[in-house]
Amino acid sequence: VQLQASGGGLVQAGGSLRLSCAASTRTRRTYAMGWFRQAPGKEREFVAAITWSGSSPYYANSVKGRFTISRDNAKNMVYLQMNSLKPEDTAVYYCAADVTGGWGTPDVSFRSWGQGTQVTVSS
Repeated sequence: VQLQASGGGLVQAGGSLRLSCAASTRTRRTYAMGWFRQAPGKEREFVAAITWSGSSPYYANSVKGRFTISRDNAKNMVYLQMNSLKPEDTAVYYCAADVTGGWGTPDVSFRSWGQGTQVTVSS
């Protein structure tokens, strides 16, 4: 499955952005999808994940209460609504599909990855 992330940009602290991820197909490989991010000089980290039904999404503690993951299965899209952005949210954000393990934990792993979209939050 191919993934295309978009929606990144430059925003001031406290602002909002909505990231979108388009999946090339709808298969069991897109049953569970997630968002990750990687800041300069840091390892990639888990942000949020969601199942096909959209029930029981889960989040990294650092974004809980500020970010919301959702999906539109009819459009093969997954979204990440990011509110109350902070400078420490600055990173390249990646969407992922085809979970391989660790579901329900921040160590969840995926097989397919999008190309990433840059989010920069200025103070």
